[in-house]
Amino acid sequence: MEFLVVSNIALWIGLIVMAIINYALIRQIGVLYERVAPAGALAMNQKLEVGQKAPELSLQALANQLVNIGGSRDKSQLIFWVSPDCPICKTLLPALRSAAAAESEWLDLVLASDGKQHDHQAFAKAQDLGGFPYIVSELLGKTYGVAKLPYAVLIDEQGNVASMGIVNSREHLDSLFEAKERDVASIQEYMAGR
Repeated sequence: MEFLVVSNIALWIGLIVMAIINYALIRQIGVLYERVAPAGALAMNQKLEVGQKAPELSLQALANQLVNIGGSRDKSQLIFWVSPDCPICKTLLPALRSAAAAESEWLDLVLASDGKQHDHQAFAKAQDLGGFPYIVSELLGKTYGVAKLPYAVLIDEQGNVASMGIVNSREHLDSLFEAKERDVASIQEYMAGR
């Protein structure tokens, strides 16, 4: 009988200790969650700044249509630089298509790159990118200061650069939209001012 009482007391003590440990772990996870801010797209650009007028260009896309970049328009414009040789670009294309469809009420997607026209036509066909304007222009990349891929610039309806940065994941892509919505240069800036 004494053994049952002692074991029951030991089990209750163990249960209370486990509850305290679980509470401490949950509290620590909460503290870490507050310290580790979401990572947004890294804005590395020496030619453009968020808030300035986006350079206006009219360029021909692969499908021979003329595409106007920048300037005032009904919808925002996301210019997304890709390359047939970029493995990250290829993995991001499904997320990019999904985001363009989900945000189509306020966003137009334009794909951009430089290099040989033929390589990009084959890439666009293989990746089923025919639904989006695809511009192959070295001038566009140089004008917008694109040095690394995949890179994106979000231009708002007034023709201003709303956000920009290197996009390596869907989270980075969404951070561009979030930065525009919150009227900040980047998610990092938003978290610093919070």
